[in-house]
Amino acid sequence: MSLKAFHIVFVIASILLAFGFGVWSYLDYREQGTTSDLVFAVGSTLGGVILMIYFKAVLRKLKNISYL
Repeated sequence: MSLKAFHIVFVIASILLAFGFGVWSYLDYREQGTTSDLVFAVGSTLGGVILMIYFKAVLRKLKNISYL
């Protein structure tokens, strides 16, 4: 597996983890109403969006490098 392929897999996994944690924290906030859960939900969702922007930039930069 090339460095490009590993990077793509790792960033996609990080995006899914960030959004998954954001949903989990939001559901916990709705149930318990603690402020820290809301902060975690917003921060994690924002981190997921930033990772998506980063992912798009990496794909644009590495478009001429093969996956193998």
